[in-house]
Amino acid sequence: MKKFSLTQEDSDKIKEATARAEKTTSGEIVTAIIKESSDYAFYELLAALTGGFISFLLALYFYDSISAWLEGLFWEYSPVYSASFLGILVIAVSGLLYILANVPGVDNLIVPGRIIKKHVKQRAITHFVEAGLTNTKDRTGILIFISYREKRIELLADTGINELIPKEKWNDIVKNLVKDIRDKKTGEGIVKAIDECGKLLSKHFPIKPDDTNELSNDINILED
Repeated sequence: MKKFSLTQEDSDKIKEATARAEKTTSGEIVTAIIKESSDYAFYELLAALTGGFISFLLALYFYDSISAWLEGLFWEYSPVYSASFLGILVIAVSGLLYILANVPGVDNLIVPGRIIKKHVKQRAITHFVEAGLTNTKDRTGILIFISYREKRIELLADTGINELIPKEKWNDIVKNLVKDIRDKKTGEGIVKAIDECGKLLSKHFPIKPDDTNELSNDINILED
């Protein structure tokens, strides 16, 4: 699969759309896309250990049957064999579950939705600062942040914008972008989202005579 389903042509069109939108507004638009906002390792490990513990309890319940089975396998049976079997079983089950938990999509079933939402939000805020959106002249920067693995989008606006445009205004833009990504039209969807953001910003923050492009128009492809 192509990285984040974006081609070079998509990236070029996104850059052009950002430049086009910013010709009508003093606002600054930044787009970013990341494979995942967190590795969720703690929750994956917790799920694996929980599964291993459950397998241990089940093995204890059937301990007599397991012991009888092992006695039939060895001429000189020792209780150590049963204890070793339980240990190997727990390690094997925990390891297998941990591997499965790292399969894309599976962790969405393991990690609570509120935790995923929290991590994506925090990562978006972090990039908002890293990208310099808090340093724009009139505090009129917005960030379109796409977290691919979690299938979540955050649209953040700086204080200058939030004072005049309520967050609810951005909801339709986010919903349409989500739909386009689901339809495997990621590049096209981002371009449309930028165009809509530009139209909304131009109503409240029209271009100024001394306006300059303060931030890069390129989409930010984040590794982590």
